[in-house]
Amino acid sequence: MSVRHVVPVPRKSATGRVAEVYAQSVADFGQAAFMMLSPAPELHAAAWAVLRESELAGLAPRTDKEVVAVAVSQANRCRFCIDAHSILIHALGEHQLAEDLLDDRVPAGPHHAALATWAKATRTLDPAHLSAPPFQAELAAEYIGTALSTHFINRMFSTLTDEQLLPGNLQRVRPVRRVGAMAYTRTVHRELTRGDSLPLLAGIPMASWPAWAGDTPIAPAFTALRSAAAAGATLLSEPSRNLLRATVAEPTSTGPLSHGTWLTQRLTRLPEADRPAAKLSLLAALSPHDITEADVTAWRTTTSATDTDLVHLLGFGAITAVERIEEAITSWFCR
Repeated sequence: MSVRHVVPVPRKSATGRVAEVYAQSVADFGQAAFMMLSPAPELHAAAWAVLRESELAGLAPRTDKEVVAVAVSQANRCRFCIDAHSILIHALGEHQLAEDLLDDRVPAGPHHAALATWAKATRTLDPAHLSAPPFQAELAAEYIGTALSTHFINRMFSTLTDEQLLPGNLQRVRPVRRVGAMAYTRTVHRELTRGDSLPLLAGIPMASWPAWAGDTPIAPAFTALRSAAAAGATLLSEPSRNLLRATVAEPTSTGPLSHGTWLTQRLTRLPEADRPAAKLSLLAALSPHDITEADVTAWRTTTSATDTDLVHLLGFGAITAVERIEEAITSWFCR
């Protein structure tokens, strides 16, 4: 995987919060997590905490949550995340399930098929398209947290990396996937203590916790992610923030979007000086694959922004979409 647009903090020279995230994620996940977010340490830590407390720890079967992660990634077309989570399912010993999900086939088992269908439907942002959740209410926080974490991370991988898990996309070769999975076999079967990531969030402002997360460690982790990503709001003008939120709320935002009329029509509503930043935030929210080096350069030339600023700006676009998805998912439970 190559990181684009920013320079990540190297593992050997990492200090403070970033070094702690690297160390914990290597121990609990088998690799240093989300290096492309490391220029923004609070966002980096919060993104890791949500993934750890939702997907890696807890009571719901790890395989189930990996199914959710692959299905969400399929809906968002995040190639890196599809490949990575499929390999983790191989590591869990579910080889046919991993191959079915990788190729976007309906899993043979009805429970996993229902989970994949539910997870994909979360991309639509429309509660009317969501079926009854195929999991017990007491485990809802873990499944919802996994879905929301994946929606956020999909967007950040698609904007900030080339999405190649291995050089030359070698992970597309089935024997390579099976061999690669062996490196994670011990890690995926570890039983993790819930809440161990929360000390990494010290000092991040916490507002009200999401009701869907209950009293699980997912609640403060997701709150920290929302807070850390909100730092990017200051890089947008108020009209740009309003445009972002209004566009994400539109029903048409649920389909596959690309550079084209939808973006041009909206950007023309803004002063020219506001458009480069607004463009990046809109694409991060709704069409992250379409962000180009030229888009980033156009924004950088209008400001003295740093890599930290860029991660925050893209993170704000991503969390704006995730909050809309959160609203759609949780509205089902309020019927």
